[in-house]
Amino acid sequence: MEGLSPKAANRVAREAAVQTFDPAARAINMDWGTSYDGKQIQRWGEALGQAAVDQREAQREAYERGERPASPSNDAQLLVIGMDGGRVQGREKNADTGSRWKEDKVLTISSYLRGDGKDKPPVKLVNTYVATMGDSDTFGKLAVVEAERRGLRRAQEVIVLGDGGNWIDTQWQAHFALNPRIIDFYHAVEHLHDCAKAAYGQDEGRCKEWAGQLKDLLWDGRVQEVIAQLRGGSQRVGPPQEGDGPQHPRRVLAQNVGYFERHAPHMNYPEYRRRGWPIASGVTESGVKLFNKRVKGTEQFWNTQGVEPILALRALWLSEDQRWDHYWLCPTPRKRAA
Repeated sequence: MEGLSPKAANRVAREAAVQTFDPAARAINMDWGTSYDGKQIQRWGEALGQAAVDQREAQREAYERGERPASPSNDAQLLVIGMDGGRVQGREKNADTGSRWKEDKVLTISSYLRGDGKDKPPVKLVNTYVATMGDSDTFGKLAVVEAERRGLRRAQEVIVLGDGGNWIDTQWQAHFALNPRIIDFYHAVEHLHDCAKAAYGQDEGRCKEWAGQLKDLLWDGRVQEVIAQLRGGSQRVGPPQEGDGPQHPRRVLAQNVGYFERHAPHMNYPEYRRRGWPIASGVTESGVKLFNKRVKGTEQFWNTQGVEPILALRALWLSEDQRWDHYWLCPTPRKRAA
């Protein structure tokens, strides 16, 4: 890239990955004695990030041709695949909703040492990340390439852990259906609290008591009993009626009966604990927050062409397998950014 040595390009990309462009320019100017403005750092950062996007796309295309990425030399005991969505504010409003907010999709893949099923919990080792503004199908293709890169086929065990989002189910079925799908326990518990509030309204004592009973049943793997109780609560308030909003008690209870029926096979928490697996998706939720920290600010307005390169740089920066350093040892990205 004109005016930037490889070392300088690394620094510009790092600043663009960790903070907004104006503070990034100030940090660089203080160190280099220059007078660049935020727009210049943005132009450089987006060009450098686009090189990372191009490289990621080339890896996806190679995978679709049957060329799998190299796996780590040490096989993971347990590989945990997490998917969730963050928030990015667009420059243009959605014509239908009037909102500027769009979803970026975030992948975390974490290696673990299994717990012993008793007192010793699973131990997280290494996280890596992918994030994109692409649709769920695009995200799923990137996810499977990253999973292969982390040793999908060689890991002793692989699980998919996350909330009950429909698009997560779709991508699990498309790319990881041979691996167990686990609904985050605490997301499921949030649904139970919503149901208790819908059933008992302002009676906080009854709400707390019923939610606690349902949580205990869920923890013990007695999902069918949870469903039976939710179904009873739904019958008491009656079926949803035309005009009921999404938060109306009738709709909340009816929808959650369906939620727990659909995901009952993914809620065998005693078995997951016995096998030493995690049952909470905090790693993925934390990952979403790490991306939000860079791109979600209320004063930040993005178009897809601008935010996608920054998401790619941030994923490189956050990943814990030294891929940022390895990336900058390769001359290809710098040539593409020129």
